[in-house]
Amino acid sequence: MFNRAGFSGTPAQIERLASLELEEAVAHFVDYEALADDTPNPEWAKADPDRAEKLRAARNAGEQERRVMQREFQQAERQHLIQLRHWWLDRMANGPRPLQEKMVLFWHGHFATSMTKVRDAYLMWRQNDVFRRLATGNWLELLLEVAKDPAMLVWLDQAQSRKEHPNENFAREVLELFTLGEGHYTEKDVTEAARALTGWSYARPRQEFIERPFWHDRGQKVIFGQTGNFDGEDFLKLVVAQPQAARFITAKLWKFFAGNDPSEDLANALAAEFRRSGNNFKPLLRAMFSSEAFYAPEIVRNQVKSPVQWLVASVRVLERDLPPPLLCVGLTRSLGQDLFAPPNVKGWDGGLSWITTSTLLARYNEAATLVQGHLAPFAGASLANRPKAILPAERRRENPRLGRVDVEKIFSEQERSDKEALIAAMEKRLLQSPLKPDQQQTLRDYLAAHAELDDTHIRNALRLVMSTPEYQLT
Repeated sequence: MFNRAGFSGTPAQIERLASLELEEAVAHFVDYEALADDTPNPEWAKADPDRAEKLRAARNAGEQERRVMQREFQQAERQHLIQLRHWWLDRMANGPRPLQEKMVLFWHGHFATSMTKVRDAYLMWRQNDVFRRLATGNWLELLLEVAKDPAMLVWLDQAQSRKEHPNENFAREVLELFTLGEGHYTEKDVTEAARALTGWSYARPRQEFIERPFWHDRGQKVIFGQTGNFDGEDFLKLVVAQPQAARFITAKLWKFFAGNDPSEDLANALAAEFRRSGNNFKPLLRAMFSSEAFYAPEIVRNQVKSPVQWLVASVRVLERDLPPPLLCVGLTRSLGQDLFAPPNVKGWDGGLSWITTSTLLARYNEAATLVQGHLAPFAGASLANRPKAILPAERRRENPRLGRVDVEKIFSEQERSDKEALIAAMEKRLLQSPLKPDQQQTLRDYLAAHAELDDTHIRNALRLVMSTPEYQLT
């Protein structure tokens, strides 16, 4: 459960959880409000009281001065985005509420909004905060907040939608990607929904939602066969009332946590539970994590870790700090996932799409980054190609800013001196299951080549285990 409802844990944390009854273990994750979270926000994460004046000054400035102002603004936004990514990764790695952050990650991929178009780190943080605040709350309430969220208003062009020219982008994505899926609405529903949403806009100087009554189409609309003078809130209520809405979102949540699509019977049961709870997510999650199906053999350790999951879980099981902000950004990017910059409106495909020839090699390389503090990896070493692939120390570049694993912290003296005990400890910490016999033998061969193990040998062995196919799964 630590791996799926959170971002993995140390052997001690997993043992404590395993000592609980299932109901208690589920409550430990789901009822996270009982745990205080005093994580401070980024210091810049607030509306700019001088924004209107800055916009006015930019409009009145000469061309050269305007370019300088624009360049300074872009540089500040780039720095804020780097800080924002690291701030969120740190919440995942060290915060007290792992399921809450896991749900924020789910909603970020579901309502995929990108800084590439929004261009305002404060708005991206604000949306992230909405996902956190309503992570396991009510479906309609979350949809309403997202529909009025400034980042979303910019991202899907709703801010410009008015009765003379309704913009269909947001209405279409609500129906296709957020709530129902293809085949469960008509083009007429899209055009009529776009009319209903007119007037929901964005006040750029104040960086907040604004309703513009004179932009709203007050005429009759027909949505899902129902007729009325609908507005945006009416439209979202009609969407959530569709039977498919419960099936769509519960099935997507199951796949996010379990890794597989639910069976027809399970999909029906999840949707029914969601409806019984009044479209609230917390009871659904409790039911999911308590079900036998969630612990079936085809589910356990059969989901590819996303790049963010890989990084955060690695930091947690290795009990080390996150790399510095800029290095974290480069690391997740090399693995294929840029937070706050999903590839398109559908978000990340996930699953096996995370693994390509280049990203798999990047995982092996970044394992060296985390374990040994080396920017230059040792060439392709893994338990699949013998330990001789490890480059000698003089051919690697150590970066003191990265830090490296403290082996005395995560392995006892007895484990560090007994090679068989060390292998067992690594399996328990990194995999929670034994290596395959040929992998174990490769690791034994590497360790046997050294009469006495020092910290470097142990770090090399850690990196070898992290370069197995099994470590890429959760």
